Amino acid sequence: CQPVPKPESRVEICDLSPCPPRWKVTPAGPCSSSCGLGLAVQLVTCVQILHGQEVLREEHLCPVAEKPLTSVPCVIRTCSYEWSFSEWSQCSTSCGNGIQTRQDFCLSSLTHKPVNPLFCRRFPKAIVVRGCSAGPCPEHEGTLSPGAELQPVTAATPLSTAAAATEHRHKELDVPLSAGPPEQTKPGGGEEDTAKRSFLCVCGNLFLNATGIINMTGVESRDCTVAIGRPLREEISVTILESSLNCSAGEVLLFSGRMMWRTGCRKLPLSLINSRTNTLIVKQRVVLPGNGVILQYSSRTAAKKYYQDCDQQLFGPQGEIVNPVQLPEERQELVCRTFITVAPRQRISIRALHTDLGPEGNHTHFNYILVRDVSTMKTVVFHGKQQFLWQSTGSQAEIEFHE
Repeated sequence: CQPVPKPESRVEICDLSPCPPRWKVTPAGPCSSSCGLGLAVQLVTCVQILHGQEVLREEHLCPVAEKPLTSVPCVIRTCSYEWSFSEWSQCSTSCGNGIQTRQDFCLSSLTHKPVNPLFCRRFPKAIVVRGCSAGPCPEHEGTLSPGAELQPVTAATPLSTAAAATEHRHKELDVPLSAGPPEQTKPGGGEEDTAKRSFLCVCGNLFLNATGIINMTGVESRDCTVAIGRPLREEISVTILESSLNCSAGEVLLFSGRMMWRTGCRKLPLSLINSRTNTLIVKQRVVLPGNGVILQYSSRTAAKKYYQDCDQQLFGPQGEIVNPVQLPEERQELVCRTFITVAPRQRISIRALHTDLGPEGNHTHFNYILVRDVSTMKTVVFHGKQQFLWQSTGSQAEIEFHE
């Protein structure tokens, strides 16, 4: 075509109407599970190109039937450990409402043999206790069974009460606010008898005062555990005033909290321990009778915020748990938690008397609830309107409300 003159290039506008709105998907975020099947959240928005610029539009302008999923499945790697369960036991009652239980095991995916449950602590675990019904009792034919274990409550309390159940030989124990419950001095007993009884009562107590001195010397038990609790906005500092621990014999002091863990024996009187949160567990192990420590604690406003505004803290012996209220824009950002701490000699029992997710408009919609036993780090998941009875192995528990 060289001999032929080349015409000039020109551009003609063929359609002046803008393209219709369309869905735009951003890359998916991190996977919710470090192994196994999880979910990744991706942002889906309705956009339109106007005058060469991308403009955000209202979602109803885009085709609803073609909207991509906001959560997509993801797998990073195969889990090395997983929860396994035995068969459900028979219903605890021959008639009426009761409960069924099953045993949980942490299994290795390679050997298919049980391992230490700590290997599965990061993985949600299905329920091990559930309600059951064996039919109406003979004396209640034609009527509803009484339901001694699971009874409904009003809709104003979506989740139930949590009660601290003491171990075997204790029925009801009040939580002391001082270094020991008040003692009555017997006639002629003297100060020595009173001091001895106060030593015996220190172990297993929960201390809720802002400041205090705890004398853990002279206790008869080899292991002595105390707990200190304060409101969520505070943190606890502990100073060892005196220590007679025999480090060579293996005697030791352990401090543990939600964000710290520390052991020590030597140079304890020079140590200052900070809990970084509002609760602290102190466990003393002695070999020789009479040895121990005297510690002084105080509380103050925490230097760093370690909790969400919707979190709650409950101390024993009993309390009521209500799922917290969240606004729609907060649901993807916050996980509301309820922390439960009771005296170390007590255990926690949580019973869901009534659960109701409710309609979308009431801002209290939670798809599932996680209950964690802090002492073993075992987590149990409860879904929907499922009623349940959960019991701890230690004196601390955490509840998370997820959607």
